[in-house]
Amino acid sequence: MPTPIVPPFTLETAIAKARMAEDAWNSRDPDRVALAYTEDSHWRNRAEILQGRDAIRAFLRRKWDKELDYRLIKEVWAFGDNRIAVRFQYEWHDDAGQWYRAYGNENWEFDEHGLMRRREASINDRPIAEGDRRFFWPAPGPRPQDHPGLIDSPE
Repeated sequence: MPTPIVPPFTLETAIAKARMAEDAWNSRDPDRVALAYTEDSHWRNRAEILQGRDAIRAFLRRKWDKELDYRLIKEVWAFGDNRIAVRFQYEWHDDAGQWYRAYGNENWEFDEHGLMRRREASINDRPIAEGDRRFFWPAPGPRPQDHPGLIDSPE
C-alpha cells in the first residue's frame, strides 16, 4: 500500500494528491472514493450540502447513476499547508444521449492523516456535441499517463 500523502503539501505532493483523487473518481466506485474523506467530512457540491462518508457514498451513487460514461481530469491550481485548490473538467452524457462538459473548481482541506475534511465545489455544465468530446480513455478507469491535462485544453 502506498505511503499516505499528508500535509504540509509541496507542489509535488499536491499534484500527486490531485491525481490520486482523479483516479479514484474515475473508478466510479463510491466506496473507494469515500475512503479519502474523514468520517465527518463536510461537502458543498454545487448547491448541495453533505456531511459524512455515508452521505458522500449516497451522493456519488446518485451522481454516477445520472452522469453516464463519466471521465474526469483534475489539476492543481494552488496549494498551501493543509489545503489544495484544483480546477477540473469532466465529460458525461445523460440517458437521452446528450453529452456535457462540466467545468469546476474545488477547495480541499485535509486533516493531519491526509484525509479530506472539507470539500467545496463550484461546477457548471455545458452541453456539447458528441463530436466535441475530448476524453476517450477506457472507463471506468484512470486517465492514461500520456493523456494531456487541462492546461493545453482549448476551453
